Amino acid sequence: MSQLHKPVLLNEVLDSYSELGANPHLVYFDGTYGRGGHFRAVQQKYSPSLSFITDQDETAIQQAHADWNEQIKSGKIKVFHQNFFDFVESNVGGQKIDMALLDLGVSSPQLDEADRGFSFNKDGPLDMRMNQTKGETAADIINTYDAEDLIQIFKSYGEVPNPARVVRAIVSDRTTKPFVTTLQLAGLIERVDGWQKKGYHPATQYFMALRLVINRELEVVENVLPLLIEQMQDKGRISVITFHSLEDRIVKNIFKDSTAGFLVNKKVIVPSEEECKINPRARSAKLRIFQKGEQPEKPDKFALRRAQRDQQ
Repeated sequence: MSQLHKPVLLNEVLDSYSELGANPHLVYFDGTYGRGGHFRAVQQKYSPSLSFITDQDETAIQQAHADWNEQIKSGKIKVFHQNFFDFVESNVGGQKIDMALLDLGVSSPQLDEADRGFSFNKDGPLDMRMNQTKGETAADIINTYDAEDLIQIFKSYGEVPNPARVVRAIVSDRTTKPFVTTLQLAGLIERVDGWQKKGYHPATQYFMALRLVINRELEVVENVLPLLIEQMQDKGRISVITFHSLEDRIVKNIFKDSTAGFLVNKKVIVPSEEECKINPRARSAKLRIFQKGEQPEKPDKFALRRAQRDQQ
């Protein structure tokens, strides 16, 4: 596991499964292995009898094979190079799951590797695909989409209030020189929009919007959660970490509206100030936990008092 990667809300994720108790037959599904920080900790604390790993990032899958070679050979851990939706939709495991984790967003190593094209601070190809073997890139979108579509993407997915000036500049500049690198696009946004907030790069929301569209992240989350809920054991738990308000809203509403279970934490769980200081990328993280099955009744705090009063 990369020492550079700090799993976000690690203790909170581990605690989210504590109600499952001591069970020698736990089945765990990690839909976003990344560099394995959460997965390793879950293995150490709960020792699942069977674990499934999926990730659409080929480097992450290579890391998983390197980390768990013996357990993969024995069949205790099964690894799939695919999006977690594809795994859940095909029900590859063929059995119920006790513990599931989706850590949405981009991992630190992906951000730090310039050639992945996620970072506006490092020069690299304008890519942003989680799975670099298929699909259109950020460069394809920036260089070919018409102005109206670009405006809609930045408004809807990046929540940019007024992206029109940036889009006009993109459309104008690409006629003479196509956009091919991250710094080329980030530099244009910086030039046109300027720095509005100290420490917050003006390209942040634009890059976020492109990433969400390219990887169909909102659509995938919206489609996978109902299917995953169906495949959970009774009292099984799904923990989802989001980094974007649109993703979090989808997760919250699906969990809240589900008749198959309930939201464990009515109030969203966020990182501590200490964690944010150690790992600034944790600042926007939110954790929501869902449990399959009927919600247990809360104990009546005043039952004993009422009984004593009635006896008087």
